[in-house]
Amino acid sequence: MRFYELMVIVDSDLEVPEGQDAPSLAKAIESIESEGGRIVSKLDTAPWGLRRFAYEINHKREGFYVVLEIATEANSLDSADHILRLADRSEIVRHKIMRLPDEEATRRGLLAEK
Repeated sequence: MRFYELMVIVDSDLEVPEGQDAPSLAKAIESIESEGGRIVSKLDTAPWGLRRFAYEINHKREGFYVVLEIATEANSLDSADHILRLADRSEIVRHKIMRLPDEEATRRGLLAEK
């Protein structure tokens, strides 16, 4: 099992009820969990939230940043990546999946000391 970080920028104009995720992000999370992965933590309010972009993306100046820490095998992220790629641009502005090195996962408390 490996640890990954998924960062998603959700369009700031999208109206999502408080405490819920954008529909495409919810589908991606469901896909990860159905393939044996688990969301370790969801860091979406305190350090991130609504942020202004350094440059305009799709005629937008700001978006909501959502960061997920995921424990899974690499092949279970393919369908989540596919869902986020096909998401309507009025919903998901950008996304990126990064594998966390073991040292970083240990530093964050995700991986037990060896």
